[in-house]
Amino acid sequence: MPPPRDLVRRLYEEPPDRFVATRDAAVAEARRAGDPATAREIARLRRPTVAAWLVNLLAVRCPELVADLGQLAEALRAAQRDLRGPRLRELSAQRRAVVAALVAEVRRLAADAEGGPPGGKLPLAEVEATLNAALSDTAVAEQVRTGRLLRAASYAGFGEVPRPQLRLVTGYEEPAPAATGQPADRGRAVDRDRNRRERDERATERAARAERVRQRRALERELAKARTDQGRAEAELAGAADAEHDGAEELADIERSLAELERRRAEAEQELSRRKLARRGAERTVTAARRRTGEVEGAIEAIDAEEGTATGSDGGAD
Repeated sequence: MPPPRDLVRRLYEEPPDRFVATRDAAVAEARRAGDPATAREIARLRRPTVAAWLVNLLAVRCPELVADLGQLAEALRAAQRDLRGPRLRELSAQRRAVVAALVAEVRRLAADAEGGPPGGKLPLAEVEATLNAALSDTAVAEQVRTGRLLRAASYAGFGEVPRPQLRLVTGYEEPAPAATGQPADRGRAVDRDRNRRERDERATERAARAERVRQRRALERELAKARTDQGRAEAELAGAADAEHDGAEELADIERSLAELERRRAEAEQELSRRKLARRGAERTVTAARRRTGEVEGAIEAIDAEEGTATGSDGGAD
């Protein structure tokens, strides 16, 4: 019994460093559930390389982009089969732009993935090679589409359509020489045909050169815009980094102030405890003094009373 599809999806979305731990946990869970067959199937799943993981992430998170890649590959194969030079060049330029956009999307997905490698260590060249291989090899394209690629694939290249085949794209068919029966007429007809072919070839070459110039200018405009956007994004990144640094410094200042306040609070609490003890000691001293005062006052009153009694007795005797 194959492992659950959602489990396989989750496994191949995990960064490679977490793959083995997640797989082993799933194997243990299947065994606890009394399903050893599924546990064995899960255990057979193999960890992908980082480049393959990035391609799998693209296939799982953005399947519509991978589907567009497959359509572009079919269009390229059709153009090669039909020997359509201009169309093939147009699609080749589109291929480069699409692959570049997909690599940028892979970089964004990797940045959002928790626990993935840092952006500076992403094997984007291997990702690009794999996507180009998917455009030329239907087997690779199918592996990419499933989101279970184990390693990066290589790209053999589409190349330019050979020049003799470009001449066939013009739709020119070499006319048969007029059957005049005269060698001179046949020679002139051959010369005319040769000259016509040469003109057609030059026209085709000029058209191809003009198309390349047009494409280059369009790409230069796109490059200038991309560089402008990159500069703006880098400026925003620098501003955000500065703001983050300022926030961290402000938080550190607050934490230092809180630590100082905590220290002063502890000292104040200790001082308050000491003063409470002193107050209580003073209260006991006052109580003892008051008691002693009362005792002394009582003794004095007793002596005064005895003195008064003795004085009265002496007066009566006289």
